[in-house]
Amino acid sequence: MKVKIELLEGLDEEEVVIRCSRLNDAVIGLEKYIEKQSSGKRCLSLTGGETEYFVPVEDILFFETEGREIRAHTAERIFTCVYKLYELEELLAGGFMRISKSTIVNLDHIYSVTRNLTASSVVEFAGSGKKTMVSRGYYKLLMERLKARRLAL
Repeated sequence: MKVKIELLEGLDEEEVVIRCSRLNDAVIGLEKYIEKQSSGKRCLSLTGGETEYFVPVEDILFFETEGREIRAHTAERIFTCVYKLYELEELLAGGFMRISKSTIVNLDHIYSVTRNLTASSVVEFAGSGKKTMVSRGYYKLLMERLKARRLAL
């Protein structure tokens, strides 16, 4: 494994990019280690009615578009979000992934995936009754990411 550090003036925030030919336990472990080293819990500013909430990223199950609005789902609540889905993909890379044109999920909260060969498959989340759909085009990649994250026995 090669390690390369580039110093760039004017960066607002440090960025770590991991390039790999395939996702494996070592790469996932490295990603998790780097995430843990970031200062404190990462929170997103989300809105619920007239109130602004600072929700820890790890509490978010998934993001979805509802008309022109982006909604963030936790086990208990639904919030609105000012970010676009493509911005969230960049901001939350690693533990989150896009599973359809309108949905990004937190891989750590997925409890089950029920496959449907003729339509979208259903993703269920642990600790809640919430479900969302994974498009056929994203199903294989989702399953690869989930299998790469499983514990090796």
